[in-house]
Amino acid sequence: MADTPQKTHPSDRAPRLEYELPVAYSSVSGFVTDWAVNLSRGGLYINTDKPLPVDTVVRLLVTLPGAHFPVELKGRVTRTNALGATSGSQSPGMAVEFVDVDDDKRSRIGEFVERLRTEFPQDDEPTANRK
Repeated sequence: MADTPQKTHPSDRAPRLEYELPVAYSSVSGFVTDWAVNLSRGGLYINTDKPLPVDTVVRLLVTLPGAHFPVELKGRVTRTNALGATSGSQSPGMAVEFVDVDDDKRSRIGEFVERLRTEFPQDDEPTANRK
């Protein structure tokens, strides 16, 4: 089970797409690069052995395939799964909700998610997460 409660009701979340993409984010020690394993127009889930505390505000650089430059976003950690405290299907990491995102960036992310959803339809079974 998650170390920290999820603050939003699952039906309130934007549809998520299981897809791995590189993401860099600010932490106490500077910028860290990890993998986001799912993405929606409202946020992403980052695989990491060292999740940041809930409510931490982070600066994100998300590299969308086909884009010439990473998209810079601001996010807030909403939920964490600590290493060793996760269930079989939950990888260690943190959920990050995008905050203060302008309409252009949110639209670009939404279009990317929808394009991938069309190109790679998701099965009902969850995909294996990167370890």
